[in-house]
Amino acid sequence: MELRQYANLALKWFWLVALCTLVAALTSFVVSRRTTPVYEAGSTLLVSQANSPTSGLSYSDLLYSQQVARTYSQLLTEYPVREETARRLGLQDLDGLKRLGVKISASPVRDTQLIQLKVESYDPVLAREIANNLPLIFIEQTQTYQKGRYAQTRADLQAERTKVETDIQQTQERINSLQGQQTLTDEQRLDLSRQQTMLRQFETTYASLLNSLEQLRLTEAQTVDNIAVTTPALTPIAPIRPRTLTNTLLAAIVGAMLALGLAFLVEYLDDTIHDSEQVRDLLGLATLGAILRVRPRDNPEAALVTLDKKHSPIAEGYRVLRTNIQFSGVDEPVRALLITSASPQEGKSTTTANLAVTLAQADQRVILVDTDLRRPTAHKLFNLSNNVGITSALMQRADEAADAVLQDTAVSGLRVLTSGPLPPNPSELLGSERMRHLVERLRSQCDVLIFDSPPVMAAADAAILSTLVDGTLLVIDADSTRRAEALRAQETLAKVGGRLLGVVLNKLGERSSGYYSYYYYYYSRDGKSERRSRSAYPRWLPRRLVRRVSAWLERPRPAAEPKS
Repeated sequence: MELRQYANLALKWFWLVALCTLVAALTSFVVSRRTTPVYEAGSTLLVSQANSPTSGLSYSDLLYSQQVARTYSQLLTEYPVREETARRLGLQDLDGLKRLGVKISASPVRDTQLIQLKVESYDPVLAREIANNLPLIFIEQTQTYQKGRYAQTRADLQAERTKVETDIQQTQERINSLQGQQTLTDEQRLDLSRQQTMLRQFETTYASLLNSLEQLRLTEAQTVDNIAVTTPALTPIAPIRPRTLTNTLLAAIVGAMLALGLAFLVEYLDDTIHDSEQVRDLLGLATLGAILRVRPRDNPEAALVTLDKKHSPIAEGYRVLRTNIQFSGVDEPVRALLITSASPQEGKSTTTANLAVTLAQADQRVILVDTDLRRPTAHKLFNLSNNVGITSALMQRADEAADAVLQDTAVSGLRVLTSGPLPPNPSELLGSERMRHLVERLRSQCDVLIFDSPPVMAAADAAILSTLVDGTLLVIDADSTRRAEALRAQETLAKVGGRLLGVVLNKLGERSSGYYSYYYYYYSRDGKSERRSRSAYPRWLPRRLVRRVSAWLERPRPAAEPKS
């Protein structure tokens, strides 16, 4: 796909992109405005391993501190800490935190011994209080836990020291009692010597216990990690969510991207024919005419734009079609022409009638034959009787029967042979020998003989009639006829030897062909004012919406009653 095609595609679907962008942005804006704002407060904690005064800080100590920081980041948000924080702040339980939209997260700062604590809440003051109190509670719980590991050992040593102190005191009193006597017996001297030996042992044991307690205190100090709050939390001023402007812009971008994706998907899946380039690439045929959409509304005669609006761009399109048909038959003049379509509702009958009028306006004798013996239309377009017609002529043997059923119209030089009563076997009648004689008879009475036939895919009538004429025109409804249907119609006509002159691209939108814009400008009384009218509506409006609005504005209105 070329860059120009991408640009045309973007212009074609600009209304969808604009609509999706606007809806997405508006939805995001409304949702953001209605969302309760969330505030965030944060504090920073430092985790370090305590060391003895004589030992230096090693690299392994730093790694250990980082590991501890990661561990503490997880423990900071656990149930015990949150529950105690809620209790101290008077929130009773964790449900109080949930009702206030409290969310607590902690993460270590990479390659540091720092922990970043973040608290979100609907209340900015509450967020600050939690961010400041939760670390203190965590520090208390951590220190209590770590010190609890040495509590039993300390208690045992304290009890042992107390016992030794008692023994020392009792032994000292016994020694003092013995030494206070004037004379000592041999037995008392032995007892005094024994007591003095025991006192020295108790004192040695006591000194050892004191040393053990001191070692225990040092060990406890070295193994208990230090946690400190380095940056306390402040009251947040602006909420972190929702970010109305950012959300609106992102939603608008996403909406535009989704709309573009949807547009490309629709175009990729679209298998209908839109322009003459696709006709040439798909069928290998030239587009002899490009006709704008005709809106007959409730009055079928309004479809004859070549009769009612001779200077309209639609009428000019039929005149261009007439000229192209004449040039396509320079070597072999086209005197008998069949107009058909691939499927119903593509505008073949309207095209046939307007082309016949245009040919008659060029001073040619034209006969229009309505061979659609299933859903005839010609008599409605020209407001003629359909009591007799081609079926009546085929049921009579005389050649003069054709002259009897031909009906004059308001257009000079144009006569119409309507379908007549609908038969039960249209294909057999059109393929009969009488039909061939009737066609020859009609050829001798006009300059151009035009047949309006049923769609190729609906019945075999068009294939049968294509062998009786000099050329066939295939009417294609722009934006409606599928490629497969057009190909099957071309193959069906080719199998019976029908000569396809080209394609009439029908029901084009006013933006689909730039030719008519210049036509408007050329025929305007005031080129400046008409140039503005070339685009009757913004190019980004959807075509269907414009069609419906235009049809509503152009609807037939009842005549006003005369005033009494």
